[in-house]
Amino acid sequence: MYHHSGSVTQQAAGSSTGLLDPRGQDTDAILFQRCTWCGTAMFHRLLCPVCRGSDLRTERSEGAGTVRHSTVVHRNTPAARNVSMIEMAEGFVVRGRVMGPPIGIHSGDRVRLSTAKDPVRGEPVFQLLDEPYRAWS
Repeated sequence: MYHHSGSVTQQAAGSSTGLLDPRGQDTDAILFQRCTWCGTAMFHRLLCPVCRGSDLRTERSEGAGTVRHSTVVHRNTPAARNVSMIEMAEGFVVRGRVMGPPIGIHSGDRVRLSTAKDPVRGEPVFQLLDEPYRAWS
């Protein structure tokens, strides 16, 4: 885990340092980085995974995305919960939780950010945009 030292000055969100500012204006938003050289969007990286550039710009996500993978986890929890990989509209992928019955979340479901941090697990929480009709599932 990386901790900021007292001698490091943090830049404001939107700067080209690539450091994510935890004191952002909106607490219910996901901040991500975009490479200024190739334009690749990524979530919590030090270098661009495409061009290995370190000149990253911090941006704010609109919060809309699509479930790419979802699984039900029973370990270390009193009740089953889902863990989902969400592809955001900006092009990066983030791990989070989708509200609703764990068995009812499928790949391709559209979601919107509900809260940026789960108070217990610290991961983003999403809600389904459309209640899917799955008569044959």
